[in-house]
Amino acid sequence: MKLQRKNRLRATALGALAVSGALVLTACGSDDNTGSDADGGKTSAAASNIKCDGADGQLLASGSSAQKNAMDLWIKNYMAACTGVEINYKSSSSGEGIIAFNQGTVGFAGSDSALKPEEVADSKKICKTGQGINLPMVGGPIAIGFHLEGVDSLTLDASTLAKIFDNKIKKWNDPAIAALNDGAKLPDKAIQAFHRSEDSGTTQNLGKYLGAAAPKDWKYEAEKKWPAPGGQAASGSSGVAAQVKQVDGSIGYFELSYASSQAITTVDVNTGGAAPVEATSENASKAIAAAKVVGTGKDLALELDYTTKAEGAYPLVLVTYEVACDTGNKAETLGTVKSFLTYTASEEGQKVLTDAGYAPIPAEINAKVRETVAGLS
Repeated sequence: MKLQRKNRLRATALGALAVSGALVLTACGSDDNTGSDADGGKTSAAASNIKCDGADGQLLASGSSAQKNAMDLWIKNYMAACTGVEINYKSSSSGEGIIAFNQGTVGFAGSDSALKPEEVADSKKICKTGQGINLPMVGGPIAIGFHLEGVDSLTLDASTLAKIFDNKIKKWNDPAIAALNDGAKLPDKAIQAFHRSEDSGTTQNLGKYLGAAAPKDWKYEAEKKWPAPGGQAASGSSGVAAQVKQVDGSIGYFELSYASSQAITTVDVNTGGAAPVEATSENASKAIAAAKVVGTGKDLALELDYTTKAEGAYPLVLVTYEVACDTGNKAETLGTVKSFLTYTASEEGQKVLTDAGYAPIPAEINAKVRETVAGLS
């Protein structure tokens, strides 16, 4: 089982690199591969289904680092098809992305949590005739990665995770951890828990999970800013993953793609169901499929069930939204925003997510996303 887990991590990492490499090669192809579609948009032979209608110039976007690896793939593929268009996505944090969007410096933002009412109110100053809306585009598990020499597999539940990240469980051989890992040789070693240093939607989603699944042990509100005492901070999902990769005795949270690309072993989550659940795209999809649209009008904000005990459903998931104006988008970037988001929400765009360690948005919800993107103005 331990060997299988390591082989899966290597295979996933290699798969993601292979896809990324293929897209890089496509992006470096000559302009001789560029043709025209029926509507006059420019497309490449390698990505003939991407419609570039109205796309032009440079588009700036920023926000969630959770979707960085997905964005990298999408942008390479899109720019290979749409010559003369440059998309620059700054991977920072959900909080910084929303601030940039509401300051009018980006065409769209990425956020791992839906806009708050006050953020929607601020967006009306930029969107003029409309407001910012949430478009669910990327799904996936928040992996709990760990680095513990001599331990190749680990099961934890919401209660133990809450106590670890709240600095209540401080040693790896704590009885609560041992009880969930019968027979494991857990060392008498201090736990070094890493969290995000900046406002993060990933942090907020972890808080939502812990608050819902372990309410007695996690008393903090689910906010983007890390709430608990102790622990060590690192910048971005990449920073947290890098620390866990390097530090023996460490644990942290980040999107599965970061664990896969760095071959970091992840925790199986005991949900109270028949068996602990591994953090995989497929298992995350089972949880996301039960999500409900709770946004109104064109807003497609989702409500996730963090307490699911369904067989094979990994409960610690997030959905990253692309935030755009429903109406009142800037004329100079509207065409590119619509063209690019049409691709990311397309069947072709969603297919690349699994290879990168993410989970596609469920088809029924994604159909509403495509319809809403088409109506952006």
